[in-house]
Amino acid sequence: MHFPRLFVPLQPIIAMIDRATVDKIIDAARIVDVVGEFVTLRKSGVNYKGLCPFHDDKNPSFMVSPAKNICHCFVCGKGGTPAGFLMEHEQMTYPDALRWLAKKYNIEIVEKELTDEERQEQNARESMFIVNEWAKDYFHRTLLNDPDGIAIGKQYFRSRGIRDDIIEKFQLGYALNRRDAMASEALKAGYQAEFLVKTGLCFEKRQEEGEELIDRYRGRVIFPWFNISGKVVAFGGRLLDSRTKGVQQKYVNSPDSDIYHKERELYGLFQAKKAIVKEDRVFMVEGYTDVIAMHQAGIENVVANSGTALSVHQIHMLHRFTSNITLLYDGDEAGIHAAMRGTDMLLAEGMNIKVLLLPDGDDPDSFARKHSSQELKDYIEKNQTDFITFKTRLTVANVTDPVKRSEGIGGIVKSISVIPDQILRSTYLTDFALRIGMKEQTLIAEMNKYIRQNIEEKRKERERNGESSGVNGESSGVNGGASGVLALQATEGRENGQYSVNPTVSTPRFESRPITTHPLSQVELLLVREIVRHGEEVIFEDVETDDGGHVSLTVAQYIDFDLSQDGLRFANELHNQILSEAVAHSGEEGFKAEQYFTGHPDMNISRLATSLVIDRHQLAGRFVVQPREGSLRQRVLHLMMDFRLDLIESRLKQILQQMRQPGISAEQAMQLLQEHKETKELRDALAKRLGSDLIV
Repeated sequence: MHFPRLFVPLQPIIAMIDRATVDKIIDAARIVDVVGEFVTLRKSGVNYKGLCPFHDDKNPSFMVSPAKNICHCFVCGKGGTPAGFLMEHEQMTYPDALRWLAKKYNIEIVEKELTDEERQEQNARESMFIVNEWAKDYFHRTLLNDPDGIAIGKQYFRSRGIRDDIIEKFQLGYALNRRDAMASEALKAGYQAEFLVKTGLCFEKRQEEGEELIDRYRGRVIFPWFNISGKVVAFGGRLLDSRTKGVQQKYVNSPDSDIYHKERELYGLFQAKKAIVKEDRVFMVEGYTDVIAMHQAGIENVVANSGTALSVHQIHMLHRFTSNITLLYDGDEAGIHAAMRGTDMLLAEGMNIKVLLLPDGDDPDSFARKHSSQELKDYIEKNQTDFITFKTRLTVANVTDPVKRSEGIGGIVKSISVIPDQILRSTYLTDFALRIGMKEQTLIAEMNKYIRQNIEEKRKERERNGESSGVNGESSGVNGGASGVLALQATEGRENGQYSVNPTVSTPRFESRPITTHPLSQVELLLVREIVRHGEEVIFEDVETDDGGHVSLTVAQYIDFDLSQDGLRFANELHNQILSEAVAHSGEEGFKAEQYFTGHPDMNISRLATSLVIDRHQLAGRFVVQPREGSLRQRVLHLMMDFRLDLIESRLKQILQQMRQPGISAEQAMQLLQEHKETKELRDALAKRLGSDLIV
């Protein structure tokens, strides 16, 4: 045999971080630590599980394996190594994911100073994050060190009783009351006007001599918005009390941008997420100062949607950490409206809701400042009510008008109807019937009407989105989705070496008509799994080559050689890339295919490799019997023959289809018949080797 010398360039090393540091970061990163920053994980055997952060997950399908240091969702197929998870979840580049991990594990990264040219090459999104981080530090320094910052900005926070440690915790700041104070400093520091405008820090005003940059937040105290991973995505600026008389817009917030969408962020979530997990509850308030006052009072599991309507995305973010939420608003009409408008959406997403309206005239900020920490906690515990009680008091209790009472009852029944848990839904309905003295059967009939309406609306929405026809086909198996994983489980009996193959007998070849194109088969996915799991392992030792030399072949090298004999390739180009890189690295000392591919910078490769490495039964913590010694080689040989058999079966179907086409000539028919005969003989020879009994 002759084995061609193959070479694929090594995976590029990150330009700004040396290889040794990259390896150190990867070795230090622990998947449970990293995923736990964004998802509430529960112990499940030797592993962990939680709600998937990548799709609308109501039943925990996201599994985390500390042993393999990877995570995987069995529904949408997303996951990967710690770096891969961050790249997917936070839309980071590979270098940024490494920097995030280095910061978390206190690993020093020495990077060279970026040149002007290199800074310009940064993509717009990353540049916006960099500008926002600088602006956050600038505003904070101004508050602490500038005479106006101290006299005006810091004095304002002092007047509201905000302590220095809270100022530091939330990185509060102050913007000088000059048109371009911040813009001038940013330009001097080398930041481009383009990104000062894109982030919303400045806006442009046309002048006769050209465009002028104007600071958006001048003369305001600053509240930075951090996303869930701690990056600054936006700012809120508040006018000082002395300037708010008669002014409708006390707050100015960042406009939507490539890195900030107000319906996808919650103020304070970064500072609150650990406390939310610990307390298994989140308090939802309206504004920045409400969040800060609650923290200062010792209640840290609190976030704000800052006046915007609650969105499904925001609920999904919270649901990763807890299923329990308390809406904490002031008792005026605006507070009541805010509490009412998000209730049904929260219920539909499986959240358990309690509501607390503070005494009229108080908001969480003012109420927290009037009471001690313990008094605030006691008041919340005593006065928060479930949503049935809250809505009943508002819309049904003491209402004598039959029409208004009927509307109120219908609204509460409609809210109950969206609860996904059938038992909880039934419990709420029974409780509500007792409260208002109405027959439960009457309410059940009304609720069923709403449920049917909900089902019909969802069906129509799916049809509009093309989901019923499989347009969105998210988990195709090719990309390592759920169907691929399930199909792999179904083949477990064969792939664990429960057959006997003589490896010294050569595999029948496509000598007359090589078949180089074919549909993706399940066998192809199984072969790629062997490459990912065992690509570096030697399965043939001391094999004699055509020129009299001797070589040893790894799994990847053997599969590559066997395919090359007939000019075959995998149907999926991602699979070909995995094979090619596995062959290129096979001779390297310390190369482990599983570690290499699950940690690959290409998210598509990392995601696919993770789905092929991880097993549902392994993640459940069950005992797994390892294949006996020698079974790996048997498995690969058998799969290679299965692969060829799939190609042959595919070609036989193509020939029969061609023969049935109208207008085919007698000569073409004879050629197809001859090809069918030869292909069928080849199929039978392979089937005999595989021990299959084919019925023709």
